[in-house]
Amino acid sequence: MQYRRRLRSRIIFSFLLFGTLLSSLFAISTLFLQDSLEDELIGSTLKQELDDYLVQLRRDPTLVEPFHTRIQGFVTRPGDPHQRVSAQIRNLEPGVHDVETAEGYFKAAVRKDDDLWAFLIYDITENQRLTNQLVWALVVAVLVFSLLSLALGLWSSSRIMKPVSDLAERLSQLGEETPSPELAQWFPDDEVGQLAAALDAYAERVHQLVARDREFNADVSHELRTPLAVISGATELLLAQRDLPEKTRTRVLRIARAARQSIDITTALLHLVRAEQGTNKDSQAHSVCQIVEKLIHLHKPLLDNKPLELKIVQEDRVSVIAPESVIAVTVGNLISNAIRYTAAGEVVCTIGSGRILVDDTGPGIPETELSHVMDRHYRGEEVSGTGSGLGLAIVKRLCELYGWSIRFENRKGGGLRAELKFFDSGYK
Repeated sequence: MQYRRRLRSRIIFSFLLFGTLLSSLFAISTLFLQDSLEDELIGSTLKQELDDYLVQLRRDPTLVEPFHTRIQGFVTRPGDPHQRVSAQIRNLEPGVHDVETAEGYFKAAVRKDDDLWAFLIYDITENQRLTNQLVWALVVAVLVFSLLSLALGLWSSSRIMKPVSDLAERLSQLGEETPSPELAQWFPDDEVGQLAAALDAYAERVHQLVARDREFNADVSHELRTPLAVISGATELLLAQRDLPEKTRTRVLRIARAARQSIDITTALLHLVRAEQGTNKDSQAHSVCQIVEKLIHLHKPLLDNKPLELKIVQEDRVSVIAPESVIAVTVGNLISNAIRYTAAGEVVCTIGSGRILVDDTGPGIPETELSHVMDRHYRGEEVSGTGSGLGLAIVKRLCELYGWSIRFENRKGGGLRAELKFFDSGYK
């Protein structure tokens, strides 16, 4: 079905269908015309001959029956069957009939008056043979014309689609950084040329929009780093004070966590906007376990006295070559969601085999919503609280950028499991 939807396939199929239908209609019309003319000519001739003979016979009773090589005439009376007229012909109604016997094909003219019955029989066996030959000749002609139509369709479609194919090929060779493809110069001023000019204009607008967006995000990221660094430095100084009240310390920890998350998210978003992994051959491999420990340390003071335990289980060492902020944002979103939606119990982070599992004892997610949890701005029907629904959407884009995979499933014992797997090229 997919092949038949292609424009070239439709052109070829149209030529083939048109050629076959046209030649078939011509062949059918030829046969119909030949048969009609033959019936009319032979039938009217036989009827006229039979009428003339009976008129002459009534004038001269001694007139013998007509006999020719292919035409035979017989006259008899009702109730007195003629020995040379078969019962098959004798029982025919008055008129002209087509008769097939053991001897061949005949056309019989029958006239039955009250005093005389007359039969005029014309041998059309040779005519039938020629008609059969004509039928086969027309069938061959239809096939030949269909093949010619197919060949013409193939040739015409290649000529018609060549400019479109050239345009598609030039488009596929364009790079992301090409400001304007300048396609119109390669095509004449026809429909394809107008399409190429429209694509040039559209590509230029998109390039300008993307350039402005990248510049804006780069400027925002750069401008945010300075105040965030000031906030982080101030919180570190405050937390270093030993006489800091416990409530104040908890609030400062919230500020420190928010500042750290803001720095990581800003860096990760900058990579997404640039569609760059920010890694090279000399990039440092970061321990996933160490990053998870930092995240757990930041989250523990923010549990709001919930009976919830945070655990880390390291089965083996997993190190990932990627910016630390990207790993922190990706894993941190999974841990934050698990803590947010788990009222009591535990959240366990299991690290090993090139992946991290985040298991919680929360309510889980309805099976109908599992496939949508990473959609942009998606929030479940039973989800309460604040949130923009962008966290997991950002995680999904980061995973696509770095070649990681992520999936969610409900645990048999209750709760949700999030699995973030780093592929062989990304961990060691």
